[in-house]
Amino acid sequence: MPIIKSNFKTAWWLSNPHLQTLWPTLLRKRPVIALQNRRLELPDGDFIDLAHTQIDDKPIVVLLHGLEGSLHSHYIKPLIRMLDDAGYGVFFMHFRGCSGQPNRLARGYHSGETGDLQTLVEYLSSRYSQGVFAVAGFSLGGNVVLKWLGEQGERAAVTTAIAISVPFKLADAEDRLEKSVSRLYQSYLLSRCRKKYKEKFSTGALESPLGSIEIDKLKTFYQFDDQVTAPLHGFNGADDYYNQCSSRQFLRNIRKPTLIIHAKDDPFMWEQTVPDETELSNSVYLELSERGGHVGFVGGTLPFIPEYWLEQRIIKWLQTQDKHSINKVSIKRKK
Repeated sequence: MPIIKSNFKTAWWLSNPHLQTLWPTLLRKRPVIALQNRRLELPDGDFIDLAHTQIDDKPIVVLLHGLEGSLHSHYIKPLIRMLDDAGYGVFFMHFRGCSGQPNRLARGYHSGETGDLQTLVEYLSSRYSQGVFAVAGFSLGGNVVLKWLGEQGERAAVTTAIAISVPFKLADAEDRLEKSVSRLYQSYLLSRCRKKYKEKFSTGALESPLGSIEIDKLKTFYQFDDQVTAPLHGFNGADDYYNQCSSRQFLRNIRKPTLIIHAKDDPFMWEQTVPDETELSNSVYLELSERGGHVGFVGGTLPFIPEYWLEQRIIKWLQTQDKHSINKVSIKRKK
């Protein structure tokens, strides 16, 4: 499928990729939304926590956050509000241990953990007659969505999907985050990962299978993934984890209409990390903009009056796919 040139235009006063990334993270207001909480028990004895709007018979959209994200990430509640206003029911999925309460097992979540998403989709499909209409993931969550779609192929029990600011090749993302200003993102995210690890095993209720690892000495994602992420989740080191879990290799196998939104100047990865047209299946639409940062995409012509393009683009895609679904149903009925 040809790569699509995005019509997104950055706010002239936020043209730098770091400003695009940091403005919504630090300054965007999160709306207050009435959500219902639900805990989903997993087959291995662990759990994931969910938050959802009123569902009824609305098309269901499942949202997945990024590394160390949560319901409070800047891109989640504004999107939930827009989806709810547009007539969609929303389920937000916290990855294991990201809801504010440690998960039960020593293992946690990672960029290639698709089993929990599959469990959630099966659960929703069994509980709601309309099933899951769409899944949308941001950053690490986007990598999970694309890998899951590629693994499932035609079996993926959704109509459509969206992935935003995806680290297509995990090794490239790790390398990029060790360079220049991007090291600040690595430092911040790693500090949260180390803190969560220490809090999880500090009470003595759960023993770490990694022994007396010197967690505070792990200063890069490669070191953390090599000594923590990989052994906790059954990989033979960081390279094995990156090779198995990078979503780029799964794009050819995606069979459900999927929109990928990405900016060339994303400070979490290199421009050459972006897949080319030969790597995309006919169901994948890669919409590429020159600028936009990492989960930024902030427009607007007036200084300090931002316009958040990303949610509008997501809603437009979903509405287009929803119309296609309705047309297909109508055709079948006519026959």
